Amino acid sequence: MRADRVFAYGVTAGLIGDRILGDPRRGHPVAAFGRAAAAVERSLWRDDRARGLLHTLVCAGGAAAVGALGARAVRSRPAAVRVALTAAATWAVVGGTSLGREARAIGGALAAGDTEVARERLPHLCGRDPQSLDGQQMARAVVESVAENTSDAVVGALVWGAVAGVPGLLAFRAVNTLDAMVGHRSPRYLRYGWASARLDDLAGWPGARLTAVAAVLAGPDRRGAVRAWRADAAAHPSPNAGPVEASFAGALGVRLGGTLAYGGRVEHRAVLNGSAGRPVEVADIERAVRLSRQVTWLALGACVAARLLVSRTTRRGRRA
Repeated sequence: MRADRVFAYGVTAGLIGDRILGDPRRGHPVAAFGRAAAAVERSLWRDDRARGLLHTLVCAGGAAAVGALGARAVRSRPAAVRVALTAAATWAVVGGTSLGREARAIGGALAAGDTEVARERLPHLCGRDPQSLDGQQMARAVVESVAENTSDAVVGALVWGAVAGVPGLLAFRAVNTLDAMVGHRSPRYLRYGWASARLDDLAGWPGARLTAVAAVLAGPDRRGAVRAWRADAAAHPSPNAGPVEASFAGALGVRLGGTLAYGGRVEHRAVLNGSAGRPVEVADIERAVRLSRQVTWLALGACVAARLLVSRTTRRGRRA
């Protein structure tokens, strides 16, 4: 079986596996990678960009190498084995089902009026300071996290899987995890995490744009999604979260952004879809989760179609 078909069948099976099983409660491969990356950090850390670059190369390069060795090991095996490897890698790196479950759990607590439970669960989804947020602000934080993580935890991985197969899947997840671990602007990581943050911006660029396009196509307000993306995305401090959150805001008809609190640090960000949107309500969490799933399947179709098209074009070029 050709590599493009192996990818198509494998990545589809992996997403279905995530949809059915979600993330394992124990022994998640991403958690294992995080522990390994933390061990590398303990060995290498200095308040220095060069050490941070080495950390990024060792960890992200190691993940890509593991994927490459795995793909090479099954290259001559039956197609079912190669499909299974791609499916397993896809299931390991995507997190769409767990994202939706966490969002809905917080939404359920907010709908029941139990803000304390919602505050307890919010750190499972994003890095906000939950004690400083009321119910409406937590609902907004959940919708923003669903939007951003649709790109980071699902679509970006599919894009790099289409580009580079199993090594691309693992490398993208490694880069995204490193950014979450050391890429933030704290005193400890301002220099050391610079390389991880910049690589995450670069790796996430195509997936973020595909996520935004899919949100436009799948959302209930296409014109609103396009308008918010064009008008407000550039005002977001993240080059990748901006298009994603703005398109989700426009598609859902809500306002995102504004004042945020992270780790005791307050940020005043631009409001996304501020001219046309309304404040986020608890019911919008479910709408955001549904939109995230629709975006996921559209992105899968786009990545599979692109891989098949490139493969067909390449074969025709060789025959010519």
